[in-house]
Amino acid sequence: MNQFFLKIMAAAVLLVSFQSTAKSVINIKHQEGDMTPIVRKAIEDNTDKDVSIVFEKGKYLFLPDYAVDKYSYITNHGNGLKKIIFLLEGYDSVAIEGNGSEFIFHGQVAPFQIENCKKVTAKNFTIDWDIPFLFQSEVMTVNQKEGWIEVKPFTKGYSWTLNRDQLSFPDIDGFSFFELGSTLEFDPKLKRVAYGALDMSVGPRYVEKKQNGIIRIYDKFRNYPSVGNVLNSKGESEQNRYAPAFQTKNSQNILYEGITIHHALGMGFLFERSEEIVISKCGIFVRPGSDRVVSTIADATHFSNCKGNILIENCKFQHMLDDGTNVHGTYVEINKIVDSKTVVVELKHFEQLGFEFAGIGDEMWFIQQPSPDRVAVNKVAKVLTVNDRFIQITFENNLPSNLKLGDNLENKTWNPVFTMRGCTINDHRARNVIIKTPLKIIIENNNFSSMMSAIQLRGDNYYWFESGAVEDVSIRNNHFVHCAYGGAESAILYVTPRLGKDFDDKAFFDRNITFENNTIETFGSRIIWADRVDGLKITGNTIIQTKEAVDLYPNSPMFDLINCNNVAISKNTYKGENKNILNADETSKKNLKVKGNKGF
Repeated sequence: MNQFFLKIMAAAVLLVSFQSTAKSVINIKHQEGDMTPIVRKAIEDNTDKDVSIVFEKGKYLFLPDYAVDKYSYITNHGNGLKKIIFLLEGYDSVAIEGNGSEFIFHGQVAPFQIENCKKVTAKNFTIDWDIPFLFQSEVMTVNQKEGWIEVKPFTKGYSWTLNRDQLSFPDIDGFSFFELGSTLEFDPKLKRVAYGALDMSVGPRYVEKKQNGIIRIYDKFRNYPSVGNVLNSKGESEQNRYAPAFQTKNSQNILYEGITIHHALGMGFLFERSEEIVISKCGIFVRPGSDRVVSTIADATHFSNCKGNILIENCKFQHMLDDGTNVHGTYVEINKIVDSKTVVVELKHFEQLGFEFAGIGDEMWFIQQPSPDRVAVNKVAKVLTVNDRFIQITFENNLPSNLKLGDNLENKTWNPVFTMRGCTINDHRARNVIIKTPLKIIIENNNFSSMMSAIQLRGDNYYWFESGAVEDVSIRNNHFVHCAYGGAESAILYVTPRLGKDFDDKAFFDRNITFENNTIETFGSRIIWADRVDGLKITGNTIIQTKEAVDLYPNSPMFDLINCNNVAISKNTYKGENKNILNADETSKKNLKVKGNKGF
């Protein structure tokens, strides 16, 4: 360790005070300059298992130079060596009180990594980056015939370089993206994804500097943008998710309250194998007055193989480049049958590598092709991690006699009860809520507006390998406004399992979904689009077709039922011009009940 670093660490002691009580309290005083070594020393010097870190109100800067280096597996992000500012591990209880402070981060850093803690509380602070890891520009000219557009990049508060005929960004501390990569078009006035926009991957053939700060980008665009709109790019797909603002792993009794995130180099709040979680009065959105159109690079909140109760209440999530929340388990695939009790399973998606899928004592469901049903249950006796892709699991009892390669396992133990209420989620890419858990789901009293589907139920053992089928869902008393305005066809509620080719594409998957007493005001035709559902109740909803935009898919039905059973559509009210109300195939018609509706 060099002498300069030792001097900084020694100076940090003067700014941190410890109180020796049953719980150690670390009081951090405000000062200018890099706070990373001060926070690091305070955490490393503490020996108590119960600790509270209290910040004097102020604006704090955190640089990567003296952050903790740690190789990290982070689900749905890029694994690798991360620079971590707050590394909090193995506490009986840990609390962070911000007192209204602002935490400004610079460069590639992981702000909070919390692991193996029995109680976690963080309150009352704001997170932002001095320079976002984004390239943002205004569209000036479009020439589809010649295959180019001209844009004027944003400069103040952004970082990018044009070298010869290639553009790179953000060029911070030696890191850059060398292609625009994932790119999306935004409405600059409304600060939301542009009407009819589609995701694009942009790797320009070359870039040309023009006059007055304008550059010309040569590429075959999937969807040419409109002049005056804003293009936002986040770089290559396998590099643009460095870390979430909060990674919480193998922890319990978690409360995040009064936290606002204006930017992050991945998701806002990520939870892995954690339980009893509350996110209350938190916000994820672009700072008011900023010209940015994107907050977090990915989801606002994400839960992978969690259990107990998850509650998200009274929060506002906006401007993210992915979902408001994603709740799911994990499918793994049988790669090898070792003996009568032992298998080797494979984590299939590259963003799952290194994920802790199973622990001793966990119960597992076996999903055996061609049926997607959860059938046999067995308890884990031993786990051997072969490497980041393969895991060897030994069970207490014998495997199913007909188990074969390509079948799936799903962790039965690690599934949560989920409640979302009183939240506003809008002006962002993708879905407001995408969720998969067999336990109780309640989504109530929220305000939603979505680029894609507002609520999507989608178990997937084909690409993302996110389990699984839902069995008890209540979606009630929500207000949906201006939904499914992106270019791809979606619906307010879209139930659509995506399974591998060897699974039965007609077998029922999701069950017992109630969509009731919601108010829907939107221009589009599609309201409910359901595939392979057994038990769907649509009742008491008010649906109003608006004129705020032209229907992107005017020939689509309001209710579209494919391979469904036990569907009831009753006591709904419709005001609009769509005459294509119901499409139901022969399977769905058998036990379909439609009665007491007004307007159709």
